[in-house]
Amino acid sequence: MPSPFPGMNPFLELPTFFPGLHDRFIDKMSDALQAQLPAPYYADIRDCVTVEFDERRIEPDVNILHGENSGEGSSFLHDANSGTAVAEATRAQPLLIRAPHDEHRETFLTIYAGGEHERLVTTIEMLSPSNKTPGTQGRDLYLLKQREVLESRVHLVEIDLLRGGRHTTAVPEERLKAQSGPFDYQVCIHRWNKFGDFAVYTIRLEEKLPTIDIPLLPKDPPVAIDLQAVFDRCYDTGPYRRRVRYAELTPQPELTPARLSWARERLATVQPSPQS
Repeated sequence: MPSPFPGMNPFLELPTFFPGLHDRFIDKMSDALQAQLPAPYYADIRDCVTVEFDERRIEPDVNILHGENSGEGSSFLHDANSGTAVAEATRAQPLLIRAPHDEHRETFLTIYAGGEHERLVTTIEMLSPSNKTPGTQGRDLYLLKQREVLESRVHLVEIDLLRGGRHTTAVPEERLKAQSGPFDYQVCIHRWNKFGDFAVYTIRLEEKLPTIDIPLLPKDPPVAIDLQAVFDRCYDTGPYRRRVRYAELTPQPELTPARLSWARERLATVQPSPQS
């Protein structure tokens, strides 16, 4: 049974489901690319790990360990010549502080031109919630990577299937809003050989995901990838038909009353799936 929505499924934006969808999407998109890329190009999946430290001081979550004598400021030795006690400073003991942290692993796609002089041609990123959350290391590192790619001879493709969070794709937000109508999702493509230009696909919740052109080297034509077909494959092979209990969940960010009514109508047309 397919997803009850024509394009992106808003219930899969919930933190319970999105990380799995993220990795499946990268995997299925890699398969779709691999089937179409001409030689000597090939697609490869890479990953990066970021660690977020919680800087809040919460006593149960932070342990400070002291040495056995850390409460003593000094010790005393007897001077045989003067017969007086001489203070000797004890060696300072470091504090061992354990801070809670979360480890995030994110996958992304790369396209290489193989051969004698192998080179990276295109980087494909699917944005995660941490990429769009201000003040997190995940966002800071992503923006640093984004800037490095933009300043290199590598194409950048960014897929944003999250309605929430801060604008993060490389296209300037003000210019995008000035030229587009309302949208929920977007795909931003920057070609290194067309500096300053951004090809942006804006997508409404009610619409299918688009077919996009993945750029290769300037001498070669782009490869067309149907993102809706990729998403449908993720839904078909994933756990969502059994795991997502639509009647018990509310999309986040919340939908407007009109859109929520539309979503419930879509769900009502779908045959209930067995729960397990």
